[in-house]
Amino acid sequence: MYRRPFVLLALAVTASCGGAKRAERARAPGRTLDDFGDTVRAGHGARRIVSLNPVTTELLFALGAGARVVGRTHWDLHPEGARAVADLGDGMQPNVEAVLGVRPDLVLLYASDGNRAAARALHRAGVATLAIRTDHLADFQRAARLVARAVGDSAAGERLADSVERSLAVVRARPRSTKPPTVFWFIWESPLFTIGRGSYLTELVETAGARNVFDDLAAPSPQVSLEQVVRRNPDYVLAGPQNAMRIRRSPAWRAVSAVRAGRILVVDTTLVGRPGVRLGEAARHLRALILHDTVP
Repeated sequence: MYRRPFVLLALAVTASCGGAKRAERARAPGRTLDDFGDTVRAGHGARRIVSLNPVTTELLFALGAGARVVGRTHWDLHPEGARAVADLGDGMQPNVEAVLGVRPDLVLLYASDGNRAAARALHRAGVATLAIRTDHLADFQRAARLVARAVGDSAAGERLADSVERSLAVVRARPRSTKPPTVFWFIWESPLFTIGRGSYLTELVETAGARNVFDDLAAPSPQVSLEQVVRRNPDYVLAGPQNAMRIRRSPAWRAVSAVRAGRILVVDTTLVGRPGVRLGEAARHLRALILHDTVP
């Protein structure tokens, strides 16, 4: 999962002027509009695809296009077949020369402002790009359809999007408490970062039947203080294996009652760390961890 403590701003004038042009391009027959306002020809015949976002890498393999993937990031480790693909480094501000070195005809990017320069450089080199933001649960549905359309199998994209949504609906349908348990996501320390309302992880916790104590903060990954965590008094602390160890060893964290009581839940970060094809499995994992309810 990428930690993204930034906020994207849009000027109304730019949106109104550029928006009309983007809408016109999007209406062009056989075109797919991405989150940078660029278009890719649907089913344009890409045979050498570089995916610089773990979400889209999983998507390509799930859509049956894994054999066409010739480049990935450090973090694209699922499914197993992705590990055999050339590792081209980071997906944020990627090494464009390394990407061009594997001769792609389509590059999938995470649509952050920091990746706009890479998209422009790839366009100048004659390589099509598809940039997609994947910050919320609903973004997966759109990503599945956009990627599937770009590789020429819209029907597979619809099936995959529907399948993941059904798997999440099964978890949402489980019994709900009128007072759901509360959790604190430990993401990074020194300074301390957590998860806010702007991240799919807050939505995933809610899907599981719990509540994020920092769901009132709009940013995806806001900076907070230990004193704030103490005041909000979460029932549980969620952390990856290494961070859970750090919390247990830290005298400072004993100020949090959940830590003193041993209510530190170790999350499978490889599963919940991205809003991808395994979202339903991630929601079941959190439900079992927090509420001790195994969802069939």
